[in-house]
Amino acid sequence: MSAPSSWPIVPALLVALLVAVLATSGCAAWRIGKASELAQRSEPLQQVPADPALRLLIVGDSTGVGTGASAPQASLAGQLAQAYPRLQIDNRARDGATFADVVGQLDAVTARYDLVLVQAGGNDVIRLRRLEDVRADVDRVVTLARARGERVVVMPAGNVGNAPFFFPPVSWLMTSRARSLHGFVREAAARHQAVYVNLFKDKADDPFAQRRELNAADGLHPSDAGYRVWFDELLAQGRLAPVLAPAKAR
Repeated sequence: MSAPSSWPIVPALLVALLVAVLATSGCAAWRIGKASELAQRSEPLQQVPADPALRLLIVGDSTGVGTGASAPQASLAGQLAQAYPRLQIDNRARDGATFADVVGQLDAVTARYDLVLVQAGGNDVIRLRRLEDVRADVDRVVTLARARGERVVVMPAGNVGNAPFFFPPVSWLMTSRARSLHGFVREAAARHQAVYVNLFKDKADDPFAQRRELNAADGLHPSDAGYRVWFDELLAQGRLAPVLAPAKAR
């Protein structure tokens, strides 16, 4: 078979295809610049109440930071902070992080938490990382998170291919890769008794594809309203309301 000799060329071809398609979009350069601008303005929200009832660790990428939100308070972490003022939030998420980078974020943690929230995966999809490597990194992250938290929730970004940032055929590729990523997370969560929050939806059922106001100006990250949708999904799918109840205001 001749296929194996061509495999090393495939990633380069995919990157070339991605660049070519983005280059044909009249607003591609603007969107890339806007994404960079939003990342530079973003800041991971932390909360240190005087009498914390529970401790939450957030690790991950720009979605953990809250990039795309108008202010840190409108991010997912910010909405958790407002709803649960006695929840201590240590946020180590960083823009651009992959699951491999999240391993480093968790390695640097020595304390134990009541809850660990992992928000990552989008960069693994977009950067065309080898899926075998992504699978291994996901498993390593969930393993480390379980060692540091009483309860672990993994919430990767949804169907990246539905983001307005992408156009066919690249959007089709992103959807395929996002589907694989979610499969890896689902499997790892089941193996390690973690909670998987599923944000992946086909385009016809995806609110982020149907309602443009849920997307930030770069067409890639959630807006304030988009993070609100994620907040609701986190509480519902993660069944966190009773878990976080002690951290509500007295």
